[in-house]
Amino acid sequence: MAEYLSETTNKAGPVAAKEELLDECESIWKQMEECQSKLMLLGTETLPPSDAKLYLLMLQWKALTVDFHQWQKRNPELISTNPDVLLELGKEELQKVKNDLEMVLSIVQSKNKHLEEDLKREQQWYEEQKQMLETLNKIEEEVNSQDEHPSTESLKIGELNELKTKILKLKTFKKELLTALGGFLDEYFPCPERGENIKEKNSSAEPVVELITLQEILEMLINTLLATPHEPYITINESFWPPYIELLLRCGMALRHPEDPMRMRLQAFHK
Repeated sequence: MAEYLSETTNKAGPVAAKEELLDECESIWKQMEECQSKLMLLGTETLPPSDAKLYLLMLQWKALTVDFHQWQKRNPELISTNPDVLLELGKEELQKVKNDLEMVLSIVQSKNKHLEEDLKREQQWYEEQKQMLETLNKIEEEVNSQDEHPSTESLKIGELNELKTKILKLKTFKKELLTALGGFLDEYFPCPERGENIKEKNSSAEPVVELITLQEILEMLINTLLATPHEPYITINESFWPPYIELLLRCGMALRHPEDPMRMRLQAFHK
């Protein structure tokens, strides 16, 4: 009879093993229900009128102590000794471990990607600073050589004067552009506090944050990009009017930080 049962179990495969495991679980559950019903039949003891809470705590402590000693003496037992059941359980555990490892791998790859992007930005900033340092060193060498040889300096006076003239023209043109841009922004994109924020001031008892103009936002973006090209992002706070932020993003003039939506930067048009 035992040989017949073993042959049928081996033929059934994983399906029979799973059914066998379910049967064993149901039998264990029935035993637990029988023990619970026996405990219910014992009834409850009448507590003494004085120190009832202390009495309940003592009973609970005794029960926990008994459970503690039993768990110390007990050795872990397998639910089933059937190799098919153990094989299926092992497969499930390995699949869970595989899924967890794949999730960890994807997180690590994402972090590595962000680190590579940061490294590229830092390397680009380093190259720019290196080129700037080389240019300054060349200028310093030329100035030193001019101090040593006054005759060569006299030959470049005309070039220096021409260069100064070009710089003055560029400064004048820059000032005109900024003035024209400021006038355009003041006319078509005024400070939102003048019109849109009046209702909010009248309805709220708390002091309203003063909103800044679109020109001030653009100046902050440009100055941050020029001052720290390796970290050109600015933080969006309550003084930024949301429609102006949305306008800059939709027009492609600004970009949000890939990880922090409350930070943005100016589009690098010079690259």
